[in-house]
Parts: sequence; C-alpha cells; structure tokens
Amino acid sequence: MPVKHPLQTVALTAPQQLQTLTENRRIFNLKRCELNVFESYEQSYRVPLTFGDFVITSMVRGKKIMHLPGRSAFDYLPGETVIAPANETMVIDFPEATAQTPTQCIALTVDHEYIQNTVGYLNESYNSAADEHNDWKLEFSRYHFNNDNDVTDLINKLVRVCSSSDKAKNIYADLSLKELLIRILQSQQLLAAEEEKDNNSRLPFILQYIREHLTEKIQVDDLSRKAYLSRNIFFKWFRQQVGITPLEYINRERVKLARQLLAEEEKSLLEIGTQCGFNDLNYFVRVFRRSEGITPGAFRSMTGKH
Repeated sequence: MPVKHPLQTVALTAPQQLQTLTENRRIFNLKRCELNVFESYEQSYRVPLTFGDFVITSMVRGKKIMHLPGRSAFDYLPGETVIAPANETMVIDFPEATAQTPTQCIALTVDHEYIQNTVGYLNESYNSAADEHNDWKLEFSRYHFNNDNDVTDLINKLVRVCSSSDKAKNIYADLSLKELLIRILQSQQLLAAEEEKDNNSRLPFILQYIREHLTEKIQVDDLSRKAYLSRNIFFKWFRQQVGITPLEYINRERVKLARQLLAEEEKSLLEIGTQCGFNDLNYFVRVFRRSEGITPGAFRSMTGKH
C-alpha cells in the first residue's frame, strides 16, 4: 500500500459536451505549458497517446494500465504521477471505466526551452563544492512517482490557475511550474542517491547512514560532521539536493519502516514506534498521520493485523 496524496477532483465534462467516451480531452493553453484533462467513460484497451512536448501526468480518478516503451505494464492510480519525454507514445488500458466510474487524468505539457532554462538555473545556483558537482537533469528511467503533499499542492494550484480567467495566470503558472519541475528533479536525484551502490559520494553516504541508524537518535550535527560540512551549510545543501530537510527525510524513512512492521508484526504501537526511532507514541502517531493520512492503528487494521 504505497503512500497516496490524490489530487483534488476536477469537475467532469457535462454529458452533452463529450466528444468521445474514451480519452475525452479538454485543453487550457498558457504561454509555457498546456493543461489537458482526459476522461474515459467506457472500457477500452490499447489506446495510444503521444505529446509533442515533455509531459507531466497525474491520475485524478479511477485506474489505468500504462504501457510505456521498453517497460513492464503497471497500474496507474490516483495519487501518482508519470512523466514522459516528447514524442513517446503511451499505450493505455481502461479496464474499469464506466459512465458511473470514469477515469480522469491531467497532463501538463511543457516546452523544451522552459525545461532547459529550469535545469540550467539549478546547475548554476545549486552546484557548488559541497554538491560535488552533480549535474541536474531529467532522468526518464525514473518516471513513476507517488505524489507527496508538496507535489499534490503544486499540481492542484496549476490546475486552478490554468483553468481560471485571471489575466495574470501565465505569471502564476510560471512560478508553480518551475517549482514542480524542481521537485521532480529533486525526487529523481533522491532516488538515484538511494540506489547508488558506491557510497563514496556525499549524498548516498549520508542517506545510507540514516537508513542504517533509524532506531537510534540521529542528530543533524552528527550528520554534518560525517558530511564534512558545517551545520548550516549541511542543512542548506541537504534541502537543495533532496527537497526536504534532514529531519523530514529521517521521519519519512522511519514511517516507511513502521508501515512494514505494522503489516508484518504483532507488537504494540509503542513497541513499533520505539523500534522505528520514535521515543514518544503521540509524536509517532502525528508524524505517521501527516505522512499517510491515517493513524498507525488504522493502517494496521487495513493490513489485517490486530
């Protein structure tokens, strides 16, 4: 059961305005991006979809099965985002779509120059000696994400802005779109660092140390010393690279461990919280609820453990 942060639902197209029952499309054009809202009202299979620009898609309602070139098919559900390069054909199944339970997905296309400028900004602003000059770039090998709260908020904002009649909407969209791209790049960098086998680089080393010591008290001062950075520089560097603070990352990994233990073990919530590094049960419950949207006890009930 992955972490889910679904988007706010978008009003469905009025029945009399539907052009088709499979991937009915509404388009909102802006200067640097285009918002597409797709809806399907009947079962369909092997439906091709191609965009001429880089695209960020997020599921709003229902379920699709995605087939991307060279990759295994996967379920695409609310609370998830998929990115694809320009001119890559996605083939989509709609096994559960009906008039009563339609699928709905938004797709934001972004022009190439805008992406280049955003990546260039990151490389100029956030590559320093502390970063070991890790070049920022979009990695299409990492294309499928669970939304976090920040990504969900940004996409919700972009949907509202793009579909509004505000004369300044291009300005608002520009700010939110740049932040969304940066967060996607940070998510990819974090995934790459977590998968890194050679921990001679600073970020993979720090992330592995955190994961190996979750049950212990982890101090930012200790992490900064291990990274050979001052506390202030370490804090700034970590947030630039990962998109969240060291404490937020530590808590995220502790919640991930707690989810596993809640599903597998019969221990009390206090014991599991302590085993994950939370020495206070109330704090454990608050952090877990903020991350998952439900309490540890409710999560356990969903797994069949009591």
